[in-house]
Amino acid sequence: MLKNKIQYILILLFCFQILSAQQPQKPNSVEIFNQIEKLNFLGSVLYIAAHPDDENTRLISYLSNDVKARTGYLSLTRGDGGQNLIGPQLRELLGVIRTQELLEARKIDGGEQFFSRANDFGFSKNPDETLEIWDKEKVLSDVVWAIRKFQPDVIINRFDHRTAGTTHGHHTASAILSTESFNLTNDATVFPEQLKLVQTWKPKRQFFNASWWFYGSQEKFDAADKSNLTTIKTGVYYPNLGKSNQEIAALSRSSHQSQGFGSTGVRGEESEYLELINGEKLNNSTDIFEGVDTSWNRVSGGKPIGELLGEIASKYDFSNPSASISDLTKAYLMIQSLNDNHWKALKMGEIEQIIAACSGLYLEAVSLNQEATPGSVVKLKLEAINRSSIDMQLLSVTTLPNQKNTVFNTPLKNNSDENITLDFQLPTTIEYTQPYWLKEKGTVGMYTVADQRNIGIPDIIREVKVIFNVQINGIKIPFERAVVYKYNDNVKGEMYNYLDIVPEVTTSILDHVSFFNNGNKKPIAVSVKAGKDNIKGNLQLELPGNWSVSPESIPFSLDKKGTEQVFYFEVTPPAKPDEAIAKSVVIVDTKRYDKDQVIIDYPHITKQQILKPAEAKFIKLDLKINNQKIGYIMGAGDEVPEGLTQMGYKVTLLNPDEITPAKLESFDVVITGIRAYNVLPSLENKQKILLDFVKSGKTMIVQYNTPDGSLPADIAPYPLKISRDRVTEENAEVRFLAPNHPILNYPNKITTKDFEGWTQEQGLYYPNEFDNTFTPILSSNDKGESPTNGALLVAPYGKGYYIYTGLSFFRELPEGVSGAYRLLSNMISLKAPITVSSQNLKN
Repeated sequence: MLKNKIQYILILLFCFQILSAQQPQKPNSVEIFNQIEKLNFLGSVLYIAAHPDDENTRLISYLSNDVKARTGYLSLTRGDGGQNLIGPQLRELLGVIRTQELLEARKIDGGEQFFSRANDFGFSKNPDETLEIWDKEKVLSDVVWAIRKFQPDVIINRFDHRTAGTTHGHHTASAILSTESFNLTNDATVFPEQLKLVQTWKPKRQFFNASWWFYGSQEKFDAADKSNLTTIKTGVYYPNLGKSNQEIAALSRSSHQSQGFGSTGVRGEESEYLELINGEKLNNSTDIFEGVDTSWNRVSGGKPIGELLGEIASKYDFSNPSASISDLTKAYLMIQSLNDNHWKALKMGEIEQIIAACSGLYLEAVSLNQEATPGSVVKLKLEAINRSSIDMQLLSVTTLPNQKNTVFNTPLKNNSDENITLDFQLPTTIEYTQPYWLKEKGTVGMYTVADQRNIGIPDIIREVKVIFNVQINGIKIPFERAVVYKYNDNVKGEMYNYLDIVPEVTTSILDHVSFFNNGNKKPIAVSVKAGKDNIKGNLQLELPGNWSVSPESIPFSLDKKGTEQVFYFEVTPPAKPDEAIAKSVVIVDTKRYDKDQVIIDYPHITKQQILKPAEAKFIKLDLKINNQKIGYIMGAGDEVPEGLTQMGYKVTLLNPDEITPAKLESFDVVITGIRAYNVLPSLENKQKILLDFVKSGKTMIVQYNTPDGSLPADIAPYPLKISRDRVTEENAEVRFLAPNHPILNYPNKITTKDFEGWTQEQGLYYPNEFDNTFTPILSSNDKGESPTNGALLVAPYGKGYYIYTGLSFFRELPEGVSGAYRLLSNMISLKAPITVSSQNLKN
């Protein structure tokens, strides 16, 4: 009995994490009717792939909105290794953004979202490498766990488990793990520790979602034999929504803004193709649920519930949804009396929301402040209004996590707004708000999640909630709402954020990488931010003993919550080259605070708080630079300009519209940011001006772009073709093709040691064809592959020099990789004449 109770609670927790929204849901009459129809369908599909944006939103939308199936997407990673088109955040911070984008996508297409603990460590060329870095056994455990929790009747893989090496290694690995899991989830000897919390489960069948992409072109796919594929007509039109399935799917896919996946909706006939790879064959049917009872009959005692819900749908009054409440409350009691824990928990959550929607019942718990500290008192404003003629009463509210119940017994009269103020004492032990998967240190390939129950939960786990216990037609129904912060923006109007639990004080070393090029001391700025009023303490900067810090500590006093003050330490480096991790620490009444509060706030996703260790990298190295003035054209977003400033250069950010011959006269070097030509169409119109700048005796450095139709034909002064070649092994051997070239010798002598400690990958999208005027400087390759020579290309043009590079400076500079800084300084300082010789290779 206890085991069943635990499972029931877990399923409810899982559902609430998915269904909770930052803004209150206000479904219209048509949306309510669709929810009622979905309430009467008991079938589920789990779609499995590797990354955010891998999912087929057309199929997810169709299964959720047309079939009415419970449809989930298991993305094995949170997309941490991708690039970011909307800002400078990379790695785990980008994973936080892409997690939220997936959640927004699921709100649109009707699916649910899940993850494993796998960390997207970057591009991988084969699944063997992927599964080694991920820790195959742990990720396999997570897939089995997700299937046992979700209990899908059907599993659909986005990728083909049989085609290793033809796509991203993560892609194939996701299909391999999914396929292996199919026959493991019903085996009690496989990951038996999970069975304390979930049951074994056997899906009915598993498919591979084939498409033209896997055949190389639409023409090849059209000509291919599809007799072994199941065809599903997904190009449906929903007249009650006024949208085609493809239009909904396009809106969903467009949520992936950080990856630039805005999509235009289409209309008309369209098909998806599924190849059976496991489970029972279909008997000449296109119904992927064939042989699965998707009615309430699959649940013991469920038949009368299905019959009643069918009557509710048939009698539904679109002009008066509240007319359905009497029967819905009867169905609620019938579902509540079931013994089945899985469908009972799911359908209880669904019918509660339907009853609230039908009655226009609006319930909201608003904090007067957006941030609060553990142990503090949060002032809440509660709102409850019944916008129907149905008899209701607000019995009580229960605050979580302290489980305090406050009795009201207040009648909720038709359209009479009840506003209640409540002081909520937060527990001193309440956890800070942050992505739970970032709380503990992980590995390159895996996040650490200690609590098995949390694995797969998509979003931040928010503890502060209010349960409104409302009596409707004599039946007590609990409605859970997360506590939010609401304010009015003079332009945008009503705005929402969640309530965040923050540390009493946070601190940050303002420059996350600092260089010490000589033995002189250097001022280091450290900020302190108050999480509550009247905070006093001492700030310290901790470094290894061979580094000197003065003073040892700095006292501070901040009167108001949210106040931030900057203090300065003087740091003297050791005599010899060295690297150290500096830690900023605040001591308040003997308690140690060492977290840096990072806020990610974009309009298309929920505001996020991340608490990172308050650390920075200090580097004592022999870095020589000259005094070039640099104009930087920001592309997709990176932190290279900050790195250049830290090196000692004067950097000016340039907007393409500002580029004129006169404007460029003051610069010695122009650098284009990553994917600048991909994301700045107007840059093409300035190409002649930029090349004339080079011809006049200056230097232009172009960082990587992707080979798509957006690139101008004259991206370089000589023919150059960008490919998808890349070196993903950051420790791959680097060979010097032109060892005497100035770019490897002035002002810093570059050796292979400068390529040690690189992170994630050496580089990407290297040119594979280029004019023999270019001198290729470097050669490297991943294991088992042919050398690639396009990582760094230099060509004289007029009196100046044009440099194209696919090296991942945008990743290395924020990580404080010394060699990347030294090489970049040489590229900027390129002055000596170049002798064209046999080193100039043409691929």
